[in-house]
Amino acid sequence: MWGNFHTLSRPGHNKAITTEQAIRRLGVLGFTKEDEAVRTVLDRMCLCVLGQEKIDSYYEKTHDWPLFEKLMLSAWIRIFDPANEIALSVARQWAFIVEKAFGSGRYDENDDREAFYLQFGRKPKSGFETGFGAFYHVALLQGVLTDETESLLLDYYLTRPEGIYYIYDKCLGTLPEVFASKKTSCYLAAMELLSGYRQARGKLGFVAEWLTANRNEEGKWDLGTGVKDGVYFPLSDSWRKQEYRVSDCTERITKLLQKL
Repeated sequence: MWGNFHTLSRPGHNKAITTEQAIRRLGVLGFTKEDEAVRTVLDRMCLCVLGQEKIDSYYEKTHDWPLFEKLMLSAWIRIFDPANEIALSVARQWAFIVEKAFGSGRYDENDDREAFYLQFGRKPKSGFETGFGAFYHVALLQGVLTDETESLLLDYYLTRPEGIYYIYDKCLGTLPEVFASKKTSCYLAAMELLSGYRQARGKLGFVAEWLTANRNEEGKWDLGTGVKDGVYFPLSDSWRKQEYRVSDCTERITKLLQKL
């Protein structure tokens, strides 16, 4: 069934799960574009980006909703299908703005606004249209920037006080104080997202060192029962036994370390 698409907040008790929440969970569980459930959503999202279908009737008055939808949907398409040309066309639009915004060697809001005007023919009018701070920008821009700009963008994300909107709302350059915590699970989500950039290995070495230092005596990881949120955990069918939780935590962190 096809319900409302947008919201990345955690699914509430007895509330309908949005399509966006569902595909995020499928991605966490290892589903790919080859799986029918994901393929169905990808096909629909592509048609919506092209303007041939509507994703649903939902919209937010504070945004240029058609522009936001293209950003959002293209980001999800690229998460499952990075080479998709429909999504890449949107990614290149935003890449043009990013290249200009960091053209001075650091992020400049005035350059950002000027580039946005050149690309879309108007001034930015809401928060998501400047700053590239949302989950969708981070997912969309992978692989479409010059090496120099990608390096500057990663540094920007690691020092940005607000973190990445929808994922982690603290500075990513500061490690969580308590390792076994829900905060660490969210921090890992941000690192998993950044790890898709070509230069991530060179930028995120401090994260790899932190993770390695927090292994238990058996060389495994345990983030505790509090990280069970129905989004990132659990991965297995049950956490009735501690060994299942440790296995899930170890699987997730091992996959991230392989990228770092």
